[in-house]
Amino acid sequence: MLYHFFEYIDKYYNLPGAGLFQFITFRAAFAIILSLIISLVFGGKIISSLKRLQVGETVRELGLEGQKAKEGTPTMGGIIIIMAILIPCLLLAKLDNVYILLMIFTTIWLGLIGGADDYIKVFLKNKDGLSGKFKIFGQVVLGLIVGVTMLVSDNVVIRMPLEDAKANGYEIVKEYQTVLPRVNDISRMADMAYVKTTLTNVPFFKNNNFDYKILVSFLGDNGSLWWSIAFVLIVIFIVTAVSNAANLTDGIDGLAAGTSAIIGTTLGIFAYISGNTIIADYLNVFYLPNSAELVVFSACFIGACIGFLWHNSYPAKVFMGDTGSLTIGGIIAVLAILLRKELLIPILCGIFVAENLSVVLQVSYFKYTKKKYGEGRRIFKMSPLHHHFQKIGMHESKIVTRFWIIGILLAIVTVITLKIR
Repeated sequence: MLYHFFEYIDKYYNLPGAGLFQFITFRAAFAIILSLIISLVFGGKIISSLKRLQVGETVRELGLEGQKAKEGTPTMGGIIIIMAILIPCLLLAKLDNVYILLMIFTTIWLGLIGGADDYIKVFLKNKDGLSGKFKIFGQVVLGLIVGVTMLVSDNVVIRMPLEDAKANGYEIVKEYQTVLPRVNDISRMADMAYVKTTLTNVPFFKNNNFDYKILVSFLGDNGSLWWSIAFVLIVIFIVTAVSNAANLTDGIDGLAAGTSAIIGTTLGIFAYISGNTIIADYLNVFYLPNSAELVVFSACFIGACIGFLWHNSYPAKVFMGDTGSLTIGGIIAVLAILLRKELLIPILCGIFVAENLSVVLQVSYFKYTKKKYGEGRRIFKMSPLHHHFQKIGMHESKIVTRFWIIGILLAIVTVITLKIR
């Protein structure tokens, strides 16, 4: 809103300073500050309201140190995160930008699903919460909308040489000429195109590109419909997997919020690179027109997660609940997909992957050994992984700090993949 307001003021009244809102970096910095202020100032008021409404966490007895002390701590604190994302985003981002509209929808949609789950647990006293099939349905709907939009929208495109676009049969949205960077002090014109495609960036490979069309290339000319379906199914899988993995990670104070802030910072860097034609050319990654606005959204997300940590760090005054964990997981997944960096998720979201994998391995091994030996055995003392470390006597604040350090290392490796091929 403020962007469009100051754009009008700058255009017709030439007010000094109004032009600042045209700069992504200024709006992103403003967004982080505003998001932090909202989290810190209104977060305390929301926590007080949750206490007054007796929206307390019911803790199952798992034999973990300090577990019972958390009984009654307010949950549904994800409302703080959602509010601290949406308000700055609505004020500072371009609201006619398709990327921003998708991220706003993602935040609201998964916030409602997570909120419904928490409401059933807290107010209806049903510890199982929202049925798993309804959660999955909601995640599938989100993945379907994101995937289809990327396939059909003329505003979700990749820039490439016109010759390459025609050679590969991509749908061309726009053709234009541009001046290439100087080589030996010589400039030359090049024919470029904006195309709709399912291309994505691949880490470690020389050409750095992968087209989901390859998955159905054996179908020949009949594969045009099937590769679109395959792409949408992959988007659905990624959205579902990452949002559920973030949900599993939210088990001890500050772990999910801090890890998500680290991931969000990395995706913000990718958004800036992908939305800047010069840097994108230098690093040989896709230039994605209009995607620079995702820097502003990423800034809102980072500020919201860090601001929430003020209240959620050990000992937590509030838990985010599924209202927050499903939302931040979905936001990370959709951001990565829109930036064509979804194949980096196993590295960037390594903490989420480890937490999720620990549960899968634990359950699978228990069932296998029970069937084979008549008695279930365990790989970990307890899953998800953070509970294993609690069981061996490590304090949760130390676990969280060490997981953050690993998360930072993974983020650095993820950024380095831009140059390692």
